[in-house]
Parts: sequence; structure tokens; C-alpha cells
Amino acid sequence: MKSYKKSNKSNENIALKILYVMFFPLAMLYYELVLRAFDGKFTQFFSLDLIPIILFALAEGLFVSLVLNLIPAKKVSRIIGVVLLSLTVVIFCIERGCRTLFGLYFGAGTVGAMTGDAVGEFGSYVWSGFLKIIPFFLLSLVPLAVFIIFQKKIIGEKSDKIVYISTGAGTVVCHAAAVLLAVFGSAGNYFTHDFTASNAIPHFGLMPTLRMDIEYSIIGVPEAELGNFIEDNSTDGNSSVPEENSQNSDSQNNSETPEPPKVYGFNTMDIDFDALAADTDDKTLKSMHEYFGSLTPSQQNEYTGMFKDKNLIFLTAEAFSPYFISKELTPALYRLTHEGFVFNNYYQPDWTMSTVGGETANLTGIIPSWINGNWSSVAAAKDYMPFTLGNQFSALGYSVPAWHNHTYSYYDRDKYLKSFGFDYKGGRGGGLELPISGDMWPESDLEMIQATADSYINDYVNNGKKFCAYYMTVSGHTEYNFGGNNMAIRNKAAAQTAYPNASTAVQAYVACNLELEYALEYLMDKLEASGIADDTLIVMSADHYPFGLVSETEDYYNELRGFEDTEFVTSRYKNALIMWSGCIEEPIVVDTPCSSIDILPTLSNLFGLEYDSRLMIGRDIFAANYEPTKYSSCMPLVIFANNHGQGNSWITEAGVYEASTKTFTPNKGVTVSSDYVSRVNRLVQGKINYSKQILANDYYRVLFG
Repeated sequence: MKSYKKSNKSNENIALKILYVMFFPLAMLYYELVLRAFDGKFTQFFSLDLIPIILFALAEGLFVSLVLNLIPAKKVSRIIGVVLLSLTVVIFCIERGCRTLFGLYFGAGTVGAMTGDAVGEFGSYVWSGFLKIIPFFLLSLVPLAVFIIFQKKIIGEKSDKIVYISTGAGTVVCHAAAVLLAVFGSAGNYFTHDFTASNAIPHFGLMPTLRMDIEYSIIGVPEAELGNFIEDNSTDGNSSVPEENSQNSDSQNNSETPEPPKVYGFNTMDIDFDALAADTDDKTLKSMHEYFGSLTPSQQNEYTGMFKDKNLIFLTAEAFSPYFISKELTPALYRLTHEGFVFNNYYQPDWTMSTVGGETANLTGIIPSWINGNWSSVAAAKDYMPFTLGNQFSALGYSVPAWHNHTYSYYDRDKYLKSFGFDYKGGRGGGLELPISGDMWPESDLEMIQATADSYINDYVNNGKKFCAYYMTVSGHTEYNFGGNNMAIRNKAAAQTAYPNASTAVQAYVACNLELEYALEYLMDKLEASGIADDTLIVMSADHYPFGLVSETEDYYNELRGFEDTEFVTSRYKNALIMWSGCIEEPIVVDTPCSSIDILPTLSNLFGLEYDSRLMIGRDIFAANYEPTKYSSCMPLVIFANNHGQGNSWITEAGVYEASTKTFTPNKGVTVSSDYVSRVNRLVQGKINYSKQILANDYYRVLFG
């Protein structure tokens, strides 16, 4: 009987020890589940993704338990336990804050790079974000409190071998199972070649994502099988080297001899991709040469060279959206969006990088991507970028000034704008002085234009020095309230008069953007008063839609627009592309689907610049060498890359594919071939993959030295 009781007691002790060992696995699982629960706006809580998240959390926690119990000095082990749990609280709260403020999760490198600037430059914004996550913060303290109370039992003075063995075995089994599910599951691309923190965390959990982020920043993100995306031009009449042909050749049924149709060439350069592919042993470069050589280039058209030798003013507008524009409230923006070119189907997708993603797309014609844990602009800052506007126009003898009215070095803008060829000055120590709003948040777009426009306008009027001027604005930045946003406060009365029944968030958003309106009004008046409006093209695109209007509980963006959708659907990202010049007498309406990566190739064509359209991921919006209902590698294509981890959505002239529902909706009266969707999906993924490779491999330098 004594032997039985002793055995029974021994078994109970082992069971208790195993229970205490499970504290850290359960704690890690708790953190992941709480994070997922608070992420309900973006992520469905109960889904198959829960399985790898659970397994990864258990493996991590078991490993921590094993290590802490193996440390002989138990006091030291307990101190380490407190430190680890405290760091876990900090990490989860930072990521929760990023998700709350930006709608994104960020990788370890990005958070580290932004932390100092964010605290220094956006102190009130960061504090407001912390206030929003207080419930999450309090819940995240629970495991830490439990450990502090029960630490002597959780990490006892002695542990049995069976506990060590069980813990080690559990770690290996759970981690192996999690990795297998992650790699071979439906979201396997987010674990490998399409990895970003924002897309991986909902599928695998925060801690394994951060571990992968650190690992990939050292060894590089695994590459996709690039050869899978080389174009097969055997169907739909495509040709990688098309013949020159005519456009708009209307037949005439009269006795007059019709004028011969104009023959248009293609926007290509003399590049022998076949020879380049044959001459390299580098597998990636070989695949890139073959891929770009297989694409159909964009044909020149009636708009080619329309603005040759004219001036350009290009603005990337912070969080711009056209839904507040009216003739009465915003006469300048109304003119800009209703005269000149009128783009009815323009989109600024979410590139999972906030401002820097949209700005990179606008300026490079390349899909922004995360390269080894960093924004693609970090890679671009070190690359040779011959097709960017600053480099193209400076080579033609233009002045190429650029300005940003907030901190000049934020996002490393001083580095990548230099690589893009601009002579850049920015606020707060970067050479741009704003007399009134220089120390405010946010700064004034009007003051920025007032402080800079005279210099290049007068130089052109007096000396004939043509210009390509670039602005990155900031007045429209969140947060949208009348407490800490100085541009909202400045224009409060006008916004509230125009929107008396709107929410405070919508009123403040409108007020912020009135500063942009006044800046554009000043700029247009200057151009017209100087007599050079006909010689100048104004271009403007948003960096992203105003996601600061969207909270965990309210979607004020739907209120602003007057209709409802979510971040998962393509309609959320419809925006306005402004291309206006005084020389355009009647509006030119463009219904072609297009997006921010199409701006650079379109402007290159409009200004008659030398470029190879196959080497830009976007396309000239006016190129017409395609059939709307047929697949082509040069057809209009709006790409929403890995939108909130749902997959790649897209829009063509034939219809819309929504990745969140995996459904293609053809436009009215349109019929496509049975393989149309699969071919476009393949083209989209190829454009995403090769965008990354262009910057990761400094590909333009490879081609042009």
C-alpha cells in the first residue's frame, strides 16, 4: 500500500511539474490569441491559420521552459523569465500599436528604424496610439503577473529527466509540425518568397514571424522559381518583338484618297536580352533577362511626346482622396480633376508600407516590396535608377528640385530621392525653412509651395531653364482631430461649415486637405500669372488612401465617400490621378484601369523620354496594342499585391478579380477564355517577383552599367 501511495504521489508531482512547464507555452499561446482577437477587423479568428499559430506558440514556450529549467541558478532563471515576459509585452504592444495606427504590422528592422523618428517627430501621435491599445496592454500583463506570483513553482529547484525529455520532444514535434503546415499550407508563399511581417503574422503568429524576419534579413528571403513566370507568347497573338503598326486607321467610304495611317513604334531600347541570358551563369539574372525579353512592349501613340520640352511639377499627396472635392470648397482641385486628363479608373493600392510604398510606386513604376526586411526604397537608394524622372530630366539639362515639408531624412528620403536624381531639400534641418509651420505638426503644404515655387518658375521665365519639380506633401497626415493636428485646427471653420453634420474625424480630414487645396491654388495662380501654365504639366497622386480615418470600431472613410466597403476589396483603393496643363483645351477622359506604377511610364511617353517599357512593371496608360478581352503581357493591369494577406487582387479591362473571395467578375458583356484568370494571376505574381528582383539585384546597373 505504501508503495502504491508513494508511486501515486510521485506521479502527481510529475504531473504538477509538467503543468508548470506548460506555463510558458500557454503564455505564448495567450499572447498570440489575444493579438488575433484584437485584429478582428483584418483577420477571421477561427480559421485553419490557428493550427500553425498554436503549434508555433507551443514550440516557442516549450523551448523557453526547457532552457530556463536547465539553468542551475534558479534565481537567475526566474529573473530571465521576468525579463523575457516583459520584452514579450513590449513587442506585442508595439506591433498592436502599428496595426492600430497604420493598419499594418512591421518587421523588426522597420520598427527599429522608425522608433526613434516616430517618438521624436510624432510624439503626440504615438501617445494617442498607446491610449488606443490600453485594453490590449492590460491583458498582455496577465502572464507576467502570474509568473511573478508563481515563479518559484513554475521554475522549481529541481526537475526530473522525464520533464526535460518531454519538453524537448514537445518542442521538436510542435515546431516541425508547424513548419510543415506553414510551408505546404495555402499561405506557404507568405512563409517564403512573399514574406512580409504584415502578411505573415495573421497566418503564423507574431513571434515566429519576427524570428523569420531577423533570419531573412541576414540570409535573404527565399526566391520564387522565377522561370515559372517567363511569358509564353504562343497564344492570343502576342509577340515579344512586335512589328510597328498603325492606330486609329478609320476606313473612308468616299472618293477621296485617305491619308496613310500613322505608324507607331514601340517604347523599347536596343537591348539583346537573348545574348545577355546566354552570357551569364547567374541563375537569377538569366531568368530576369529571359523574362523581360519575353514581354510585349508598349506601343507609342498619339500622346507620345505631347509634352516634349515642357516642364513638370509632380506631387505625392499625403493620404489624399478625391471624395471631398467640390467646385465651391476646393476650386483648384476641382479644376485639376475635371480639366486636363480625367482618369476615371485610377487606383493607389495598399503596398503594406504606408507613405514610402506609395511614393516609391509613384516614382519608379515598380511594385514596392519588402527586400530582406526593409522597404524597397532602401534597396533603390543604393541602386542605379536611370528611368526615374529626376535622372531622366537632369540628363536633359532640366533643374530637378525636390522638397518635403516634414523631417527631410524620415524613411531615408534624403537617400532614395538622391538616387532618383533629385536635388532634394526637406524640413527640420534639411534646407527647407518654413517660417510659421516649421515646428508644427503637420507642416503646411501652402508654405512649402510659397517658399519654393518662385525659384524654378522665375528661372524658367528669366533664363529658359526648364524644370522637373517634385513635392512630397504632409498636411493631410493623420491623426484627424482638432486637438493635435495643426492643419486641421488652421482650417477648422471652413471644413465645419462645409460638413456641418459630419463626424469630427471627417471634418478634420477635410480641414487638413484644405491646406493642400490652398497650396495648389497658389501654384496654379503663379503658373498662370507667369504665363507658363501652357508649358507645364501638373501631376499628383496620393501615397495611400486615408487609412487614418479607419479605426478598430469605426470606418469614417465610408462616411466620407457615402458608400461601404472594406480594406479587402479593390474599390477601397480607387483614387484620383491628376494630370493637368493649361495647354489642354478640353478634358481628355480616360477609362482605362490604371494605378500608381503606371505614372512613370506614362509620363516618360508623354515627354518623349527614352525608356524600355518592358523594364517597367507599370505601363503607359495610353498604349493601345492589346485587345480588351484577351490576355496580353502589356494589357492594362491594376495590381493589389498581397492585400492584407488575402492574395493578389487585380483589375483589367475585362473585369475584377477579388483575392479575398477568389472570384472574377467580368465586366458587362465581356467573355474571356477559360484560362484568362489563371494566366493573369501568373502575370501578376511574375510582376511582383520581378519588381523585387530589379531592386535586389541592381538590375538596371547590370544592363546599363
